[in-house]
Amino acid sequence: MNLSWLESYDWSGLLVSLSIIIIQLIGIFLFYILVKKIGTGIISSTFMKMQQQRGMHPGRTKTLEKLALNIFTYFLIFFLLTIVIGIFDYEIAPLIAGAGIIGLAIGFGAQGLVSDVVTGFFLLLEKQIDVDDYVTMAGLDGVVEDVGLRTTKLRGFDGTLHFIPNREIKNVSNHSRGNMRALVDISIAYDENIDEAIAILQATCDEFAQQELAIKEGPDVVGVQSLGDSDVVIRIIAKTENMSQWAIERKLRKSLKEALDRHGIEIPFPHQVFVEKK
Repeated sequence: MNLSWLESYDWSGLLVSLSIIIIQLIGIFLFYILVKKIGTGIISSTFMKMQQQRGMHPGRTKTLEKLALNIFTYFLIFFLLTIVIGIFDYEIAPLIAGAGIIGLAIGFGAQGLVSDVVTGFFLLLEKQIDVDDYVTMAGLDGVVEDVGLRTTKLRGFDGTLHFIPNREIKNVSNHSRGNMRALVDISIAYDENIDEAIAILQATCDEFAQQELAIKEGPDVVGVQSLGDSDVVIRIIAKTENMSQWAIERKLRKSLKEALDRHGIEIPFPHQVFVEKK
């Protein structure tokens, strides 16, 4: 077996070439990290200034900032790949042209991806959702963590992070645009005086409103909501800051219950009666 070509091969030149390529790749990688860090800082500071100067909503600022960071990262990765390909002496222009043809062919079969991008674009353009908004969409509800051109990240209240393709978002219910409603139903026994109970509850609500800054309107006792099997249900409604309604409902129930206890008004609960026949 003739192995003379191994002896005649310029191994030193190969090692030198490999060393140069490895050094170049390391340099490109470090350059990528540096540019990404600088670009991320510039984008973040730019949107921070825009928020301060134009009075933009913080959620809107976060949404546009994350979108800009994603686009910047995509372009940076593409630029990095073209440089790496150039190191190996490949012609970049034919590669880009070929990628355009392949992309066109894929585009005809990737209508879902195109639909994702178009839907994501209009979600951002029409300001339907922003980061930190509490929304219901695609049969899920939670807090928006990220809005991209392809997917939207929604954090459920149990901690689950949902990745929703934008084409699956047929309608959006945004619960964060304006004040929210806090609703509390509290029951009293049939033997109690309804007018007296309503007066006590309203006085408690008025005192409660002075203590809670998150309350924007009310709380108001609207009256008897329903007549149950063993109780009279009285409804209280208030308007609160966004995402504060649940905390206000919990605190209000506690205050109302304590007020009824102080005045000796019974809150009915199920009783069991045992009858012994002899």
